[in-house]
Amino acid sequence: MSRGLVAGAVTTLALGCGWLCRRLLARPLVGLGVAVAATATVVKRASRRSAAQDPPDADAHESADGSTDKHPLWRMIGPHKRKAAWASLLSATGQIVEASMFVLSSLGVLLLANGGNATLAGLGITAVTGQLAFLAGAIALACLASGALNYSATAAWRDLGHEVEHDWRTRTHAHAQRLPMAYLEDERTHHVASVLSDDIGQISPFLGSAPHEAIQLATSIAMLVPVFTLMVPQIAWIAFAPIPLMAWLSYRYHDKAMTEQVVAGERRASMRSRISETLQAASTVKSSCTEPHEDERLTDLSLQYSAANKRTDRSSAAQALVVRACAMAALPGVLLFGGLAVLNGRMSAAVVTPLIQMPGMALYRLSRLGAVTDQYQRALAAFGRVERTNQLPVEPETGRTELPAVPIAGRIDLHDVTFSYPGRPPVISNLSLEVPAGRTTAIVGATGAGKSTIAKLLLRLRDRDDGLILLDGADVNDLSLQDLRRTIGYVGQEPYLFDATIGDNIRYGAFDASDDQVTAAARIAGAHDFVQALPLGYRTPVGERGAALSGGQRQRVALARTILRDPPVVILDEATSAVDNETEAAIQRALNAFGHQRTMLVIAHRLSTVRDADLIYVLDKGGVPAERGTHQELVRQGGLYANLWKLQAGEQTRRTTARKAGNKAASHTAKADG
Repeated sequence: MSRGLVAGAVTTLALGCGWLCRRLLARPLVGLGVAVAATATVVKRASRRSAAQDPPDADAHESADGSTDKHPLWRMIGPHKRKAAWASLLSATGQIVEASMFVLSSLGVLLLANGGNATLAGLGITAVTGQLAFLAGAIALACLASGALNYSATAAWRDLGHEVEHDWRTRTHAHAQRLPMAYLEDERTHHVASVLSDDIGQISPFLGSAPHEAIQLATSIAMLVPVFTLMVPQIAWIAFAPIPLMAWLSYRYHDKAMTEQVVAGERRASMRSRISETLQAASTVKSSCTEPHEDERLTDLSLQYSAANKRTDRSSAAQALVVRACAMAALPGVLLFGGLAVLNGRMSAAVVTPLIQMPGMALYRLSRLGAVTDQYQRALAAFGRVERTNQLPVEPETGRTELPAVPIAGRIDLHDVTFSYPGRPPVISNLSLEVPAGRTTAIVGATGAGKSTIAKLLLRLRDRDDGLILLDGADVNDLSLQDLRRTIGYVGQEPYLFDATIGDNIRYGAFDASDDQVTAAARIAGAHDFVQALPLGYRTPVGERGAALSGGQRQRVALARTILRDPPVVILDEATSAVDNETEAAIQRALNAFGHQRTMLVIAHRLSTVRDADLIYVLDKGGVPAERGTHQELVRQGGLYANLWKLQAGEQTRRTTARKAGNKAASHTAKADG
């Protein structure tokens, strides 16, 4: 008995609460407030999850010009705000015209049901057939206008996205080119490259679609709310009720789809990596007779990728069906409660009928809310990293003094120079040395003695901690960076070749040079003979990083590049370390002619490279000059240089003897076979 009373009380309470809720929701402002609050809660929670998955950089809240009062989206668009405003107007107008088509079609149905339309009759169109033809024509025009406006809006947003992306990529690339070597050498080139390609690459897809969809959604809701609130307030709650549910479903299915797409992406990456690895290791696979094993592995990876794609496709199909069903859920509600209100005489059919399809249209736009919000969050996070890169300090242009127009003599003086890499002890301490103008000076020493660091300091790829570095009596810090680096040619131990032809790589930095000048530079560098032996000659592509050439060939091409520029000062940092002795001897003879009356600073580990230098500095640990003199003088001193020379000369003698013995044995074998 008591249980029955409790159940009856609960039922009565539930019915009373339901009746009260319905009475409250029937008030349009209450229904609208509940829908807005619930939707805002869903959006806020989803935005936090999206931001947590791809947080922006901590220091990326300021724009490149230091302004913090503008929204990141406005900073992203920059000088293209007029185009963004025009695209926004097209998106909103297109959505309004699209909604008018459904209203006009509903009026057509109502016209047939009532046998005429009083409004059209008041305009002078009295015949039903005329009214029908008028509505049909209006619908056709609205359809054409909607298509044209939506196409124009889509094109305008995509054009805007491409232009904004282009502007930020060129701007960021120009800034990255002027970053100090201290930053680029600290294993951060990958980060900068990722910003230039991946992060900036998100701008165009975002601006090309997300704002267009967001404005169409906002326009739909902006039309839905006042129309139902003012014209049919009794059933406005039916139009507002599905909005929070649609927002929640949109985010839920989007999160699930993103998770499954990540899994599918990982499977795809594993499969591609295996395919690439197998093809690159073709000789190992064939020599091991493991083709069937590789076939099995690829089949297994392909099945995993296919299964992941199937799960993603099923989720996408389910999402589309559920979202469509929820979007259309308002249609029967508006039809039922609106129809009852018409039958009871509380509303007019002429008012209700055109509004039946409007909630479904707005709610269908709402299904993209999750994807748009996620894309927005990721784009802002990526843009934050772009702004952070543009805030990095560039090379300090401390010097504004231009070099004189008279020929540069090329005398270099270092006085008490000290330098250390961040977090490390000094590489060189209180180093003083003189490089005479128009002469060849060599620097040798043990690994870590600071030989290559001196070249970086001369080019100001690194700035000294203390001391003074002079070029023709002028402090290099007082000279224009561009003038300084045009004056000094540099060839490193690992020269970089671009993915272009041999001729283009030699011409890099002297783009107006003629073919004859390129050939002459290649002859001096000892590169002409091997280039001419190639089928395409100087038009031969070298591949990425010069992969199509050997190490010695790459060094000779880089040496020809510097020779073509004809700088008054040339630094060779282990520039012939990757060539054989015969090639090195030929290059040395050519460099002797090229270096006549030119300041040459040769940094080498192999002493045979510097034996003809006019002056040789021998550096000990800490960049301290232990010895100085010519090759003959240093050998006679019997010090560090002499010991190094004996070791390298003995090693060279052993190699020569072994090579001769090998050739002799091969000759005897050939005679025996004969």
